[in-house]
Amino acid sequence: MTAPLHRIFGRPLDAPVPKGFDQAIFGMGCYWGVERLFWQLDGVWLTEVGFAGGTVENPTYKQVCAGTTGHAEVVRVIYDSSRISFERLLQVFWENHNPTQGNRQGNDVGSQYRSLIMYFTESQKAAAEFSKADYGNRLAVAGLADITTRIEPAGPFYPAHEDHQQYLDRYPDGYCGLRGTGVEAPLTDIPEEI
Repeated sequence: MTAPLHRIFGRPLDAPVPKGFDQAIFGMGCYWGVERLFWQLDGVWLTEVGFAGGTVENPTYKQVCAGTTGHAEVVRVIYDSSRISFERLLQVFWENHNPTQGNRQGNDVGSQYRSLIMYFTESQKAAAEFSKADYGNRLAVAGLADITTRIEPAGPFYPAHEDHQQYLDRYPDGYCGLRGTGVEAPLTDIPEEI
């Protein structure tokens, strides 16, 4: 069976990561708005919504929403690192949701809505941890709570049903619960001394 095509990029959703490209997984609450946020960035090659971080293989959306699988709603992002850096993706991640809310984003409540970064390389891990500390300091200065975002090695990613892929392209006025804190995240590289 042929994989469905990405509605924006026209590529098969199961396309392998091209040589020289990278991938990352982000959880920022309901995945529909998150996917649209990333597909709009120059240098992103493919986005795909799905589930990660749990204990059940190939969970359904209904199972994940029941809160029994341990999975988060996430977006897998494949990107050309010669055109967009992982640090830029992190900047977009921090600025476009509230990473202090634990198992929720606004009115969306449950562990599937937790804030999550899943890394594929040690350099991504270091960049994510550095940016988390930096953004945490900025949130503290603004009087906001501590960051609850988890940073974990990438595990299995399970794509969501085709109807959920590029949902906000299909339904432009559909639900999007993304709300940032209003605190800017600088585009910073890890200092050499770390």
